[in-house]
Amino acid sequence: MKIIGLAGWSGAGKTTLVKRLIPYWRECGLTVSTIKHAHHNFDLDKPGKDSWIHREAGAQEVLVCAERRWVLMHELRDAAMPPLPELLARMAAVDLVVVEGFRAAPYRKIEVHREALGKPWLYPDDDHIVGLATDAAVEAGLPSAHIDDIPRIAAMMERAAMRIEDLPADLREARPA
Repeated sequence: MKIIGLAGWSGAGKTTLVKRLIPYWRECGLTVSTIKHAHHNFDLDKPGKDSWIHREAGAQEVLVCAERRWVLMHELRDAAMPPLPELLARMAAVDLVVVEGFRAAPYRKIEVHREALGKPWLYPDDDHIVGLATDAAVEAGLPSAHIDDIPRIAAMMERAAMRIEDLPADLREARPA
């Protein structure tokens, strides 16, 4: 299993890029999973549903399954959010895991940058950014691709992806930023 991240300011197009990359990789025969950090509380469940009632009653985990999918909800209660390697360990093996979030963590990332946002580049201050997906002209000394060039971005990400067992030791405690 390999891991590669996407970093960038809100509104840069990270999620849109992932949405375009996943079908491309699937057509190429790769299996892909994602980890997305949310900067706010979220709920996949609906109040009043049995799974919500189980969770609200205090269940640590609630697994809901149906004919076409299953989901495992784990309540942290007062515990800290697990570090990235612990989350990765819970995932089924695939060819590539794309992480959106955990920007400050020390693993390889591709920066997604849109000139119209007017935000500064992240790569000069983050040694873990190893490539750029952008609509801007840039001379960064890093591999780069136009944000709409999905085959080129996919190839750049595949080349830069790290084997999970090669992740740096200091990533064990990395939390989202």
